[in-house]
Amino acid sequence: MLAWLCGLAVFAIVVALFLRFYPPLGSSQSKERRQAFSRLSHYSGKSFKNAVPTATMTISSSSNSGSLLAEYLKGNPEARPNKPIAVLQMADNDFISEAGQSRLTWFGHSAAMLQLDGKVLLLDPMFGKAPSPFPFIGKGRYSGKLPFELEQLKQIDAVILSHDHYDHLDYGSIMKLKHKVRQFIVPLGVASHLIKWGVRPETIKELNWWEEYQYEGFRLVCTPARHFSGRSLADRNATLWCSWVIQGKEEKVFFSGDSGYGPHFKEIGEKYGPFDLTLMECGQYNERWASIHMMPEQTVQAHLDVKGDVLIPIHWGAFTLSLHSWTDPVERAVKAAEDQSVKICTPRIGESVTVKGNAYPASAWWR
Repeated sequence: MLAWLCGLAVFAIVVALFLRFYPPLGSSQSKERRQAFSRLSHYSGKSFKNAVPTATMTISSSSNSGSLLAEYLKGNPEARPNKPIAVLQMADNDFISEAGQSRLTWFGHSAAMLQLDGKVLLLDPMFGKAPSPFPFIGKGRYSGKLPFELEQLKQIDAVILSHDHYDHLDYGSIMKLKHKVRQFIVPLGVASHLIKWGVRPETIKELNWWEEYQYEGFRLVCTPARHFSGRSLADRNATLWCSWVIQGKEEKVFFSGDSGYGPHFKEIGEKYGPFDLTLMECGQYNERWASIHMMPEQTVQAHLDVKGDVLIPIHWGAFTLSLHSWTDPVERAVKAAEDQSVKICTPRIGESVTVKGNAYPASAWWR
């Protein structure tokens, strides 16, 4: 009995040390930071909360937890492409941003580069193999590679993060990029992870929902999303999640981050719309967690709610995090867009799109 208790104690100590010191897990919030957050209406105890009641998981009699586990164990043979998907290889001059040539380049999932008013902005730059604290385990990125080498990114004017989940905030990517980034712009609490990873605090700007930040001629607004956060067993909702309004001199872009459908989209549209381009979450959904990830038809409706002109579906095309077939998100979004006469753009990974243009790539390259 004594030996069993000693073994259990040793195991508990090892787990505690691992959670505290393993770098990819990030950092917990200090007592002082939690006290500062406690003054906010959407912070309670030790965690942030959504503006409307939101269940991370909804289990009904028709979709119980046992059936969910069985579905994951069974798998879906179409959840991943049967061979690596092709990407458009980018040249060095593709990363040079010139005034008057605003464009957006999608890298798969939610990672993108926005070149606006002569500046280079990276959105949720997850450039790793897999969205996990152990990226060397399991199947990774559909394409097997990125459409560029990280060395091609010389200087990054800003990295804009939506929340701290592994498929959006990647430890390995930040470690490789941090010395090239002039400014990190993040929701409340996320700075703690970056500082632990060696990012200089003076290069980080944290924002709360509806806070605005003027940077290099841009207006950036941290707007609400309906989601959650966390990187380990003990930090659920310890940091904030958000969407972003990014406004340049003439163009305006909306980046949804991760979000279930909700009234915040109309509120954003009323306050900051219309938008020339929206990057709207479309993928990794399931009826059981529809409160935190939109169905593709809701993706199109959210685009309409924020008063978007051209829609680019994101959060698909790189990783399998749900049970649906890998092409379902874009197929359903394209159909819903056609049904509602919405302009939808479906670039290949590595293909640049003019923010405010006359023509947009719309080929079904995934078929």
